[in-house]
Amino acid sequence: IVLFIALFFEALGVVILKEGIDQITATEKERQGGEIKVSAGAVLRLVGHGFINGRVLLGVFFEAVFFAGLLILMGHKDISFVWPLTSLSMVMTTLAAIVLLREKVSGLRWSGVVLMMLGAALITWSEQKKEAAANAAKAETTTPAVK
Repeated sequence: IVLFIALFFEALGVVILKEGIDQITATEKERQGGEIKVSAGAVLRLVGHGFINGRVLLGVFFEAVFFAGLLILMGHKDISFVWPLTSLSMVMTTLAAIVLLREKVSGLRWSGVVLMMLGAALITWSEQKKEAAANAAKAETTTPAVK
């Protein structure tokens, strides 16, 4: 359950960050006449606007909630199990982008999302097999031998 709560906040955070970044870059494009020219001044202005943009700050907060959930999970499970499952955030973020940002997602992108889901399913299955083997080994060492 911690994983799904964390992934929810991660997806929401990314979408809100995107909205904030779009606001900031639109302002900078307008300031520069339509195209952002990369310079130290432009980068500093963009970063500075990020520190005061409410959408960026809210997105960063939600990303921090996701990170806290990730830390909790890493304290209880193998990193080789937890980290790949964070790819499920791609599914949730894609759905959030469709619903909240009204993005169009092609069949090819959905194919990639499906492949990520299959990978996460394989990782979950491998964790269940590992836990079953560990429980069987534990049962063997705690069960007295019958003669």
